[in-house]
Amino acid sequence: MRKPIKKYSQGEPLSPWREKLHEIIFEADTPAGKAFDTVLIIGITLSVIAVMLDSVETIRLGFGQILDIIEWGFTLIFLVEYILRLISVRKPLLYATSFLGVVDLVSILPSFIGLVYAGAETLLVIRVLRVLRVFRVFKLAEYLGEADYLMRALRSSRKKIAVFLYTVFIFVVVFGSIMYLVEGAESGFTSIPKAVYWAIITLTTVGYGDIVPQSHLGQMIASAVMIMGYAIIAVPTGIYATELSKVYKDDMTNIACINCGEDGHDADAVYCKYCGGQL
Repeated sequence: MRKPIKKYSQGEPLSPWREKLHEIIFEADTPAGKAFDTVLIIGITLSVIAVMLDSVETIRLGFGQILDIIEWGFTLIFLVEYILRLISVRKPLLYATSFLGVVDLVSILPSFIGLVYAGAETLLVIRVLRVLRVFRVFKLAEYLGEADYLMRALRSSRKKIAVFLYTVFIFVVVFGSIMYLVEGAESGFTSIPKAVYWAIITLTTVGYGDIVPQSHLGQMIASAVMIMGYAIIAVPTGIYATELSKVYKDDMTNIACINCGEDGHDADAVYCKYCGGQL
């Protein structure tokens, strides 16, 4: 039995001025859109720098009031920009709940939360996440859509990675237990959990050096664990790379959906893969 074709309600068309606003804010293929994104990225960067400078005590004592004024100026600008983004899409709720929409909102809230809870304004450094929009300026919008492919690759390889992690867990427990028996408390291996901790940092080639085997046998075992660590690190990378190659697509477009504002669609896409709206 054939499945019925799902039809999507496109809603009322945008008015001409809202369509123009959408083109400027969401589309980077036009000179106006590219200029808007460039100015926005510069503003975000300057805002983050102002927050960072305000955390330096000597600078805050001398220029704290000026930095506060600058920060509130950027906050109001970003608030207006967020409202304009909601206005320029057909379905504002879809954009507000999207990844970039949530980042846009969260980057504004700390200033207002700081009026109630002192120190919350330091969270404004989250605005640096908004520099993700720079990808559109350099016609690399497909990298924003790559998150979907990365998640699909992770889901496809989750069973293999789970088996790999279970194997690593067995290794560290076995080697940790052996080192506990070989070295003992005199060398810092006071318990099996402590020895397992040593095995983990050794197998991952981190090597803090807070626990070091002293006996010749212990050093031989440690050397084997270190060499094994280099081989093991490459395993999940290979698994993930293989799955990623299966889901990766090269034909992407940076056309933004007029309903939800998301981009990174396939070049031959007719409908938005996020909300189902017609492109």
